[in-house]
Formats: sequence, structure tokens, C-alpha cells
Amino acid sequence: MPLASYQIRCMTRSHLSTAMHWAAREGWNPGLHDGDALHGLDPEGFLMGWLGDGPVASISCVRYSPHYAFLGFYIVDPLLRGHGLGKAIWGASLEHVRGCVVGLDGVVTQQHNYRGAGFELAWYNVRYQGAGRSAAAATVPHVVPLSDIRFEALAAYERAFHPEPRLAFLRAWVQMPQSHALGWWQDGELRGYGVIRACVDGHKLAPLCADTPAIAEALFEALCARVPATDKVFMDVPDCNAAATQLALRQGMQATFPTARMYRGPAPQLAFSRLYGLTSLEVG
Repeated sequence: MPLASYQIRCMTRSHLSTAMHWAAREGWNPGLHDGDALHGLDPEGFLMGWLGDGPVASISCVRYSPHYAFLGFYIVDPLLRGHGLGKAIWGASLEHVRGCVVGLDGVVTQQHNYRGAGFELAWYNVRYQGAGRSAAAATVPHVVPLSDIRFEALAAYERAFHPEPRLAFLRAWVQMPQSHALGWWQDGELRGYGVIRACVDGHKLAPLCADTPAIAEALFEALCARVPATDKVFMDVPDCNAAATQLALRQGMQATFPTARMYRGPAPQLAFSRLYGLTSLEVG
């Protein structure tokens, strides 16, 4: 197929499933049910490159507001790399978010390429791997199903960990099939929450946010107790929070690979000291 026939179009929801399959092939381990929550963020921000009837490239650059966006799913067919297909879809995605600060979580080997496109390193993340616990659901004071908490309280709490509100996404994320979402409710306030969901390989604990290391650890253990001991559990930990790294190591998790959080434009100010596990490397 001549490369001159290359076309870039918005993904449908089913096309996003193709991109998620590619992401799994790359070793990024997406969630089994992420698609609806992700695509609903900004359907026009998901692009796919085509040669004839065949998809060959993908990218997402979702616009959260007129001021902030996040880039992910940047993948080109391994047999067609080096022909400018990625550069073209990269440019199209950034045109969609013109005027926005743009974030991404990229593999470290691509950091120099992203820097050349105007992105600067903010911090590194490390993906840690552990295992479930298969424990009987014990009653832990203050740990409750997130569904028992008013959604408005969750949305207000999450604002410390993301630059812009994302209400529809958050509502979908905490209600996914094959997932568990727990909160720490104390004295009429939400003081931490976490979600663990089924992925292509095992489960991911994403996000994990808490006001104190003790709350983070209690939520971590309660969520892992809902996963079979034979299943892997992954968590993407921002290395700028030393307490998060210590929690992962104390829980017997092993570091697997790092990613680089980078921004084109001023880096948002987030509550790093309370952020233990990221939500998604694809959409921030």
C-alpha cells in the first residue's frame, strides 16, 4: 500500500479497542474495561492513522479544558516505523489541543524525542509489581465502598491530583466491571481512595490517593485483599513521593520499568505528597 494513501481520522469506540490491543502488545497493560471511560473524555482527541482499510498508527490527546490536555496511545505499526507516519499523527493530535499545556507519560528511551518537541521532564514514575492477597474481606475502620460516598465528595477530593475536573470520567472509572473502589471516610470527610481493576495481565491499583501514609497502606491492603493471590498487582508510583515508594517496597513489590512525566508548558501543581499511585499513563 503506497504511503501516500495515509489518512488520519478520529477513532470510533471500536477503533480504540484496537489501539488498546496494540498498547497491550507494547507491554503497557491497559485495563480490560478502560475503553468507555477513556473515549468519553474527548472522542475527537483519539486519532488513528490508516493505510487503505488498515489501521497502522494511533494517538490520543484528550482536551480536558481550553487550558490542559494529555497525550497517550502513541503507537505505530512496528513494521512501518521510520516512514513519518508517527510524526504526522503526532502533529495532528497536538493541533487538536493548540493553546493547551500538554502532559504525557513516556518511556524513558523516548524522552529526548519528546524534549525536542518542547516537553520538559517533571518527574519519573516507576511501575511496581506485587500480588493479590485472596484474604477474606475484613472490616477495617473508615474503609468503605466508594459507592457509599457521595460522588460530590469524591470529585472534590480528586481535584488535588488532577489539574482539571473530569467528572464523567471519574464516575465511569470507579464503576468499571471487574474492579473494586474503596474510600477512607473519617469524621464526615473523604481522606483517601483507591481503585483496583482487571487488566490484560493481572490488576492495576490506580489510582491510590491518601492524606497520610497509614491511610494509603490501609487502602492498599484492603484493595489487594480483593484480588486472588495468584494474580499480579501493578501500581505506577511517582518517585517524587518518597512515602509512595516506601509503601510499594514495604509491601514486597518489585520495580519493573520507569516512565517520564513530561509537560509542554508549565507543569501543574499537584498534591504529590498524597499521590501514591497514578490513575492512567494514557490520560493522566
